[in-house]
Amino acid sequence: MTDGTPFSRDFILVCEDGRIVLDWGDGLLQDLESGDFFHGMEGLASRKIENAELELLKRAGRVRCFDKREVYFLNLPERPSKTID
Repeated sequence: MTDGTPFSRDFILVCEDGRIVLDWGDGLLQDLESGDFFHGMEGLASRKIENAELELLKRAGRVRCFDKREVYFLNLPERPSKTID
């Protein structure tokens, strides 16, 4: 069993300004550098992450490992959710 929180590579994006973000769906993004969650901005140019960038994240201790489909993150915060009132 692989350690870490699995996340589909299809939803890990590199923004035009160099930020690497996770797309949690419903317009919610998370900046991997700061850990901050934010709502996607219209016209945010991005592309899917490449192996070389994942290797950098691995060396930096943010990623445990990755394959063609998933990336296993270390210490990834949970997606915020609304509580039932």
